[in-house]
Amino acid sequence: MNHPFKPGDLVIYRKTKHSTHPGPRAENLHPAPNGDTYSYVVSKFWLVREVLEDGTLVAVTRRGKLNQIRPDDPGLRRPNWFERLFYRSRFSELLQTDAGQRQQQLRAS
Repeated sequence: MNHPFKPGDLVIYRKTKHSTHPGPRAENLHPAPNGDTYSYVVSKFWLVREVLEDGTLVAVTRRGKLNQIRPDDPGLRRPNWFERLFYRSRFSELLQTDAGQRQQQLRAS
């Protein structure tokens, strides 16, 4: 059963990238036919900040960047209990960053 996302939900987004030098967290590497570049997937750890009227999610990264994404995107999913435990440092950093940004917004208002 697919539960709708709500603000405050932690999500993992698997983003496809292309580069000549994949980073250390690159997964599922595939060289290009000519061998000049690689395509790969990187897991991004985001926090749902808002759900728009059309169902689109507004997710925030640990650096404060906002991303809009459809909830039915195949790269988007909730972390399971093991991932929450294994990646707890990334998720806690994300929650702390979001809390700090909200405080700054309140001060500016």
